[in-house]
Parts: sequence; C-alpha cells; structure tokens
Amino acid sequence: MEMLLKNAFVYIGTEFVKADILIKDGRIVDIFEKADILCENTYDLNNLYIFPGFTDVHVHLREPGFSYKETIKSGSMASAKGGFTHIFSMPNLNPAPDSADTLKAQLDIIEKDAEIEVIPYGCITKERKGEVLSDMDAMKDSVCAFTDDGSGIQTKELMKKAMEKAKSLDKIIAAHCEDNSLLKGGYIHDGEYAKQNGHKGICSESEWGQIARDLCLAKQTGVKYHVCHISTKESVEIIRKAKRDGVDVTCETGPHYLVFNDMDLKDEGRFKMNPPIRSEEDRLALIEGIKDGTIDMIATDHAPHSKDEKSKGLSGSMMGVVGIETSFPVCYTHLVKKNIISLEDLIKLMNENPSKRFNKLNEIKKGEICDLCIFDLKEEYEINPEEFISMGKSTPFAGEKVFGRCVATIYKDKFVYGDLKQYK
Repeated sequence: MEMLLKNAFVYIGTEFVKADILIKDGRIVDIFEKADILCENTYDLNNLYIFPGFTDVHVHLREPGFSYKETIKSGSMASAKGGFTHIFSMPNLNPAPDSADTLKAQLDIIEKDAEIEVIPYGCITKERKGEVLSDMDAMKDSVCAFTDDGSGIQTKELMKKAMEKAKSLDKIIAAHCEDNSLLKGGYIHDGEYAKQNGHKGICSESEWGQIARDLCLAKQTGVKYHVCHISTKESVEIIRKAKRDGVDVTCETGPHYLVFNDMDLKDEGRFKMNPPIRSEEDRLALIEGIKDGTIDMIATDHAPHSKDEKSKGLSGSMMGVVGIETSFPVCYTHLVKKNIISLEDLIKLMNENPSKRFNKLNEIKKGEICDLCIFDLKEEYEINPEEFISMGKSTPFAGEKVFGRCVATIYKDKFVYGDLKQYK
C-alpha cells in the first residue's frame, strides 16, 4: 500500500513541523516540507496532528484465563483507537507467565490476535505468589521486563534475589509497591472522603514504604528498576532523591491520579483502583513530578472487569478501571490545554520516555516502519463508555468533556483503527 499524508503537523525528532509523509509497503519512504508528487492514495489532513504511535507499559489484557473481561484482540483494538501501537501486557493471568511453557500460552494468542505490537511481562515469582522466583532465564528473550503486578514482593530478601537475577539478565524489575501488612482491609485512600463516608482507607505508606526499601536494593544491585502507578507525594520525593543519587530508576503514574483527588470520588466501582486516587496534595505533587521529570511516563493501568464486577460500589467492586481509549484526550485536555505541560512534553511521556526505557523506540523518520497515530485536537466530545471497543466500560472519566479525537492509527501497512476516507 502506498499513501501520501499531506498538510499535517508532524512530531519529528523533538518538535512539530508542517510536513507531508510518503508511506509505501509499511515504511516511511520520505518526509517533505511540501510534496510535489502523484500518489493514488493522497490524504489532505488539513492541519491534523501526526504523532508516533503511543507506548503504554502497563496494560491488562486478561487473556489467557479471563477472556470474559478482555481479550488480546479487543484490548489491542481498543489500544489502537487510543493511538497506541505498542503495549506491554501484565501477568495477572491464568496461567501466570512464570516459565517458558506458561508464557507460550499468551504468546500464541498474541501471534494470532494482536492488532498492534503486544509484548508480555514475565512474573517475578512462580504463580505471582511471592514465594519462589520464576524461571526468568527461560523467559528473558520474550518479555519486556519482570513484575508481579497486583502484588508487592513482601520480603526484602526475595526482592533482592529477584533484582540480582534481573541484573544478570539485563532486564527491568517493574514493581507494584504495596505492603500488605499496612492495608488493614482498606479499599480507597485513607483520607477525608473515607472518614466522611465510613469507608476503610489505604494508607500512603503502604506504597511509599516499599518504594523506599526497593530503591536501597536497586542501588546495591545496580538493577534497572521501574515503579508502577505511583500515587503519593512521598513516592515522588523518594524517587526524586534516588534519581539524584544515581539509582537507575524510572516510574509511571496514571491519568486518573493527575486529574482527580479523593474528594471527587463517588460510591461507584468506576472510581475504585489500586493504588487509589489520593488527596489533592498528592495530586499536585504528581503534577510537579511530571513537570520536573521525576515521573518519566504516563501509563494507563488499563484493567477491564465485567459489568457485574464493577457494579458493587467502592467497598464491593473489584479494583481496576479502563483507560487505554481515553488517556491521550484526558491528558491533552487537563495538562496541555491548561498550560501545565507542552504538547511536546506529553508526547515524551506517552511515547519517547517509555519506549526508550523498554528498548522499543519508535519515531517518525525516513526509512522507519510506519508507526503513527493521527489526531484532531480541535474536536471536543463527551467520553461515553458505551462507545469503547474495550470490553471493560468502567472509567472515572465517563461523562467528562475532552479535546482530541483519534482519527486513525496506522501500524506497518495497515489502518489498525479508523481510516482517512473523508480526507481523500
């Protein structure tokens, strides 16, 4: 397939330029200031924006084992609708990928059904039970990193062993930091909303305490260490200090932590996730972490559940919300349009930084694979979960008005979402 994309603002290198892009057989043949060539499939994009396909390092695809929640097919299609072309799938599965054999069950489905690039994580421990290390050696060439996401590694000794093994394999340890001894039955932030409404709270130390422990271990072992979904002000400051001290650490946060505080909660399952939405003080600290580079990337922690599993309020619903289809418009609306960060900074957070950290750099460049998404930044619309491709519909952003709709996502030689017929 050959196509010419004309009159768009294109993110090239570290900035936006007005350019035309010629694509043939799944690769970018050339980039012109203004193309003067004939092409059967020419699209005049009329000042739309072209970004490199986004990278999300934290996605739950639920297959194998829980395909009633999401499948690799539906999750990868939903990702394409959100502008993502590279996603890394978490190991909360059955079987959990803790060996070459159990990992193969997932890899076979990815090979058959994934619409974009899907790279799995391997477990840190067997069956994610936090007792014995997984067979990391056997999985190292097929996984992006190792994590027991959904469960914190409870003992210092086991985490040190895991880091030493990952260091020897030159792989990342991606940690869900949660001290079970501090949870005490909590399910939302231990803050003002919980006190006012009689809910059991999760204290901030349950997150930042393990981060502090792990950063000491990461400094000792020299492992590449990544912290999943940080939500507290203490986490930001601890990671900021570790970076100054030379620890090889990166971290992520999610759009919901940057937009909401605990006083925005409603007693509905769509506001329940782990870690929970924290206080306004925490939210502002996360914003500062985004601005000063302490927080390296925005990841969705896209975690679909069935309607029934999310219909039991804050106390009874399962943890996890969806976000792969709303991440860019939410962040563009609340961070860029409010002049908190630039559009270029947002692209770094959603593509450049995560792809560099996990060695999957994708950029719009002559000779590279065609890997891009096209957005209309002027279009305002209301988020309607019933329009999601994802099988999961539970989002705290339901009903929110946002700017930035994905028009099309192209990966290699295929429109994996949308088309450009109206621009022909």
